[in-house]
Amino acid sequence: MRLTTYTDYSLRVLMYVAMKDDLSTIQEIADVYGISKNHLMKVALELGRHGLLETVRGRNGGLRLAGSPDKIGLGDVVRLMEEDFAMVECFTKGNGCIITAPCRLKGILSEALEAYLAVLDRYTLADLTKRNSTLARTLFAA
Repeated sequence: MRLTTYTDYSLRVLMYVAMKDDLSTIQEIADVYGISKNHLMKVALELGRHGLLETVRGRNGGLRLAGSPDKIGLGDVVRLMEEDFAMVECFTKGNGCIITAPCRLKGILSEALEAYLAVLDRYTLADLTKRNSTLARTLFAA
């Protein structure tokens, strides 16, 4: 399974904001990662809608985590940000595959997806960022 770019950016934004002691701006995050500010604006808006980020308006505004990094589960973030987990046609509502009934692939892939998400559920944003001085040096090298 491959995460969408949207989910990738969401995780990166959360990591950056969790690592910074002060407010973060979308522009600085875009500059650090070398990605589109417009894309990050959409990501930040969605993360805010889900209660993961808070936005502070005004001249000295920016983004900050809405909660503790150890309360933000990676599996939860992936579930919120991914549009669907349809790995093959038989996962979809309009499934037209002629071998769906006797095929065992859907069950096996469903089991694999559950295992994938179960691994992510064991980790939080804190696991990615806490005591990660190499990440901090990489993100904030100026």
